[in-house]
Amino acid sequence: MLTKSFSLHISRLIKPYNKTIRVDSDKSISIRSFLFGAVSHNISKIKNVLESDDVFSCINCLRKLGVKINKINAKHYLVYGKGLGSLSAKKNTVLDCENSGTTARLLIGLLSTNPDIQVKIKGDHSLNKRSMSKLINLMSEFGTTFLPQNKTHFPLTLISSEIPIGIEYKSGVSAQLKSAAILAGLNANGVTNIIEEKQSRNHTENMLLQSSNVLKIKKNNKKQNHIKIFGKNYLNPLNISVAGDPSSAAFFTALTLLTPQAYLKIKHVGLNPRRIGFYNLLKKHGAKIKFNNVKKINNEEVGDIEVRSSKLKAITASSNYYVSATDEYPILFIIASLTEGTSVFKGIEDLANKESNRIEEMKKILNQIGVKCKSTKNKMNIFGSTKIKKKNNIIKVPNLGDHRICMSAVILSLVTGIKTEIKGFETVKTSSPSFLKIIKSLGGNFEIKKTS
Repeated sequence: MLTKSFSLHISRLIKPYNKTIRVDSDKSISIRSFLFGAVSHNISKIKNVLESDDVFSCINCLRKLGVKINKINAKHYLVYGKGLGSLSAKKNTVLDCENSGTTARLLIGLLSTNPDIQVKIKGDHSLNKRSMSKLINLMSEFGTTFLPQNKTHFPLTLISSEIPIGIEYKSGVSAQLKSAAILAGLNANGVTNIIEEKQSRNHTENMLLQSSNVLKIKKNNKKQNHIKIFGKNYLNPLNISVAGDPSSAAFFTALTLLTPQAYLKIKHVGLNPRRIGFYNLLKKHGAKIKFNNVKKINNEEVGDIEVRSSKLKAITASSNYYVSATDEYPILFIIASLTEGTSVFKGIEDLANKESNRIEEMKKILNQIGVKCKSTKNKMNIFGSTKIKKKNNIIKVPNLGDHRICMSAVILSLVTGIKTEIKGFETVKTSSPSFLKIIKSLGGNFEIKKTS
């Protein structure tokens, strides 16, 4: 999908506000809904879909694999599933995942055990720079072949396993690798066993629990989750309404916490316990955040988030927080930079293999406002201050193809009033197409300058 490039310019402090908003729908659940719908039986109904570039990339790839997907009306889609092993494409069909790492990894999981598949998989400039070595090694256990041999970056050719057999896998912080293993296991012979050594996002498991013969979860003697996937079974169609994305909501939460005399209610947000590390961490450090009207829908907790401006303490984030707040670390770094004292973030090694190296790129941004940072491979110390001085120069963010860094820089500019220029801002449409519209509704001012 060709999106025109533009830069965003901000130069004015945001004023206090008292508002109620809804954020864009959850990207992780939207993408998974289409992937599962494609290999389920009968027709899956997916409502309140996130209509973002990443989700459209997923839809386009599935259509190339013979899946019929119809849009009924705004954000409402029907997916005509044909069952497991039903995906098909001409030899060397090109599947372009664009910027969507989620689509790439999970789709590779599905295709790895799907019969008679040989396709080329690629991404945009940003995705092609990200190492897929762990995913390649994992899918190779199912018998999948990737060409050229020993190449770990897209573009790659995937040749599916001729006789896929269930595997044993110990999963760590990556929910996408775990999900890829689950998806591959669905069409493998026998049982795939996954031990969760670290609990990561469980949207995949929550969806599959709707088909009771496919997946079982129990605790082992170490009190870790033991996930059993029974291959070659019937998947029930989905009927899902996607809630708001807690990662998108985090940026407006940060804006409210850092803006004096501000109040915000964010309605109908996904509050899966494995996705709210950002909120739990900040509440521990003085943030006035409440969850209200919480209920369970399709095995997922959903509710409203209420936020008030707060005086925060310096943040200490152990490595345990990383897995439940992965996407929010760039905005956590912004909050830490504007909070008095030294904030410490541990267990952040994987941030170096996101859309950009988020450790180094966030350090560059914070250095531009005079905030000192020290980092190692797996740790960041931020020496924050509530007295950030405006400079004559402006904060400049290059075109990184990283939506989370672009969004974080907007919040930094709005709460400090420091002039900011963010190039390649169109990348935010991959996850949060309503971001600027919501910023405007809260009173934020910005200027768009098209660059191509």
